[in-house]
Amino acid sequence: MTDWKLFLSTFVLIFVAELPDKTAFATLLLATRKHPLAVFIGVATAFVIQSVVAVSFGSALGLLPKQWVSVGAAVLFMLFALLMWRRKDHEEENLHLEPQRSNFLRTIWSSFVVIFIAEWGDLTQLASATVAAEHKKPVTVFLAATLALWAVTALAILVGNRAKKIIHAVLLQKIAAGAFALVGLVLLLQALRDSRG
Repeated sequence: MTDWKLFLSTFVLIFVAELPDKTAFATLLLATRKHPLAVFIGVATAFVIQSVVAVSFGSALGLLPKQWVSVGAAVLFMLFALLMWRRKDHEEENLHLEPQRSNFLRTIWSSFVVIFIAEWGDLTQLASATVAAEHKKPVTVFLAATLALWAVTALAILVGNRAKKIIHAVLLQKIAAGAFALVGLVLLLQALRDSRG
């Protein structure tokens, strides 16, 4: 059974964190030069695999005592907040894409490879692992995180070259950092409450 509160909070957290991320800009750049559907299929597949890895790792962490996981998760979210707040790489990834039009399957493959490599160990992947470890509901976290990543992908593809004019990356980055810090604080307070009870 799906925990809708966890689903919604995970979706929002991952969505906001992914918007200013390099993979969103990489997807935007790919979409301006390649077939949009092929880009979406490649990127979406990469995100599915990354989410499976994140949730599996988080599920393994979930075997530890809950208080330790809460404290560790709080520290990680605070670290994510700090890293996101201070991050300065708002430029698009330097993707060496060939100027000629690729075929559909080649575009799927190249989009998959670019995002799979760029997303490995990314803040949103680590955040998904942390949420999965904290709540021990891997299916809910997987669905929410994957759908959030797909939503950002669709948005980046839809908006295309105009995304930089519509969505101010620095503001979104600061909002995401604030969301990470808030989650970290809540987890820390929960760990303190659990240690007293």
